[in-house]
Amino acid sequence: MTEAPPVSRDPALRSGSAGRVVVVTGLSGAGKTSALKVFEDMGYEAVDNLPVTLLDSLVKPGGGLKRPLAVGIDIRSRDFGVEPVLAEIDKLMAGADLDLRLLFLDCEDEVLRRRFTETRRRHPLAADRPLIDGIRHERALVSPLKRRSDVVFDTSSLAPGEFKRVLSGYFGLDTDKDLLVFVTSFAYRNGLPREADLVFDARFLANPHYVPELKPLTGRDPGVAAFVSADAVFPAFMDSLTGLLAPLLPRFAAEGKSYLTIAVGCTGGRHRSVFVAERLAAWLRDQGARVELRHRELEEGGA
Repeated sequence: MTEAPPVSRDPALRSGSAGRVVVVTGLSGAGKTSALKVFEDMGYEAVDNLPVTLLDSLVKPGGGLKRPLAVGIDIRSRDFGVEPVLAEIDKLMAGADLDLRLLFLDCEDEVLRRRFTETRRRHPLAADRPLIDGIRHERALVSPLKRRSDVVFDTSSLAPGEFKRVLSGYFGLDTDKDLLVFVTSFAYRNGLPREADLVFDARFLANPHYVPELKPLTGRDPGVAAFVSADAVFPAFMDSLTGLLAPLLPRFAAEGKSYLTIAVGCTGGRHRSVFVAERLAAWLRDQGARVELRHRELEEGGA
């Protein structure tokens, strides 16, 4: 997951949730319908496939907008065009009474192909061409929207629960609270977490995997914790890690970022990364941060 540079807005608008509008767009099959359901659960009014020309009348003063709004617009929307969508968004962003954000949902071509094949749905641009050609044509067509988006999510490997958690972290309406920091451990051999904002590599630390009595344990166990802590470079590593993060967290919050994902990886995702993530989460809580902790490979049965 990557986040584009945010459009400059008055931070005070974040507390006025009734004036918040999220335009959800992206590739067909990447999860727009699921995203709108999540927004509805969060308290937004959700509208799908809205014609671009009606967006202004829906959000302007007197248009009946009493709750935050999530609007789905993509190539299936009537009068859809990349330039008209961008022009409309630019016009609305110029208004001082709206906190408008553009969310783009991306996904790998092969995952999209599999989703359309398994559900037997027809891709909107593949009526007279192979499915994969329709997917690639759409990707090229909407690429300007992706470049202009405030937030881009790659949903290729996001489970439904994870998708909901990430959306809630970025767009939840409980804006009175501080920055929420999500810490996750992972295995490099299974790929980087796509939603990660910051990634740290723990593979240089001594590996408990090669100690027979520690191999079946995890970084949550005292024996593994003691083994990794005994590595001569571990204290300096943690000092450097926390020293890096300490000045960054308030800057992220000051920029209006409500959600930050920090990922710590090692080879198998069971020992070193788990222990470092546990220690990092504990340090963040000691600093007064709101923290959620997850160990991806432990939850998914990784080795």
